[in-house]
Amino acid sequence: MGSAKNKNSADRKARIEEMRRAEQARARRARILTVAASAVVVAGLVVGGVVLVRSQSDDGDKAQSASQSDKGEKKTSGKFVTGEDGVKTWKGTLTSTHVETDVTYPMEPPVGGDHHRAWMNCDGDVYTEELRNENAVHSMEHGAVWVTYTSKASKADVAALAAKVERTPYTLMSPDEKQKDPIMLSAWGHQRTVTGADDPNVGKFFETYVQGAQTPEKGAPCTGGLSE
Repeated sequence: MGSAKNKNSADRKARIEEMRRAEQARARRARILTVAASAVVVAGLVVGGVVLVRSQSDDGDKAQSASQSDKGEKKTSGKFVTGEDGVKTWKGTLTSTHVETDVTYPMEPPVGGDHHRAWMNCDGDVYTEELRNENAVHSMEHGAVWVTYTSKASKADVAALAAKVERTPYTLMSPDEKQKDPIMLSAWGHQRTVTGADDPNVGKFFETYVQGAQTPEKGAPCTGGLSE
């Protein structure tokens, strides 16, 4: 009798222990599955975040490219058309955006286009060194006439033109060895070659284009800019 009870008790303990081991095994499997599922979720979030960042970056690049493309469509374009009076007029687009970088102009000297925010003083200023085009273009935007010359111009003509510039507000003068003719006169959108200081076209050009109708920013100052 006692032996039977002991056997039954041992069997129950064995079943209980077996059930406990089975429960522990299930718990371990559940924990493994939970960890694995969490890892999958985290990996998915990481991948999703990377994709989102790349997508935003791509969108930003595309937007920047589109913006640059838009700017590209607004670049200075066109050509000179020479009138009966010998004055060349730019037919097309002359942009006027302030930039910090160098600008490649389709003509030399330039008669307009994007330019630096600082203008060259042009209150009858005569410079003995070549100017940065980007600053001189800004002066023309204010209505200045820019007289330029090469080393082929005579010293007498250079001196006489300098004297005329010095007594004429809204003008400036400087050498430019890159231009094709010895003496050239430029205003915003307009340009001509003259034969010398005594060429009557010098006076005509000054009269027409110093603060003339072509001026984009009429009345803007020709002082308070750069002086060298």
